Amino acid sequence: MGYIIKPLVSEKMTKITEKQNKFGFIVRPDANKIEIKKEVEALYNVTVTAVNTCRYAGKNKSRYTRSGLIKGRTSAFKKAIVSLKEGDVIDFYSNI
Repeated sequence: MGYIIKPLVSEKMTKITEKQNKFGFIVRPDANKIEIKKEVEALYNVTVTAVNTCRYAGKNKSRYTRSGLIKGRTSAFKKAIVSLKEGDVIDFYSNI
């Protein structure tokens, strides 16, 4: 286990969750759809109907500061969007 790194909580993902009952997660790059489905069902006690994954490449970033140009790179990650059975809900804020 341990394929899920963290849930995605953003404006865009919240709108998708409200309309389509889909939830987003950042997952390990070597995780496949079957492993993601099993882990979400085990962690949150819900029934998963579909899993969509997408890989994002890291991007070069630069910014100008008083001390000069700073260059860096954002890290690459894999995102999984999980569709749940009608009526199932995941509450990310229950432990706060």
